[in-house]
Amino acid sequence: MKRQKRDRMERAYQKGYMAGVQGRSKSLCPDGKPELHQEWMNGWRDGRSDQWDGYTGVSGIHRINEVLLHH
Repeated sequence: MKRQKRDRMERAYQKGYMAGVQGRSKSLCPDGKPELHQEWMNGWRDGRSDQWDGYTGVSGIHRINEVLLHH
């Protein structure tokens, strides 16, 4: 049975979100297709916002699960 690959846009958003919530720089955004770059940046912005709101560590587990499973 073949495994389906995850949507590239979804994956870019998730990677950006994780970088943002961990406080990493947006300069880590991979270059490439403009639409993937934009999704990564959207995720990074959401992640930074959640970090500023205190959704880090144990208090952010529920938020990270929402992003990784439902975006």
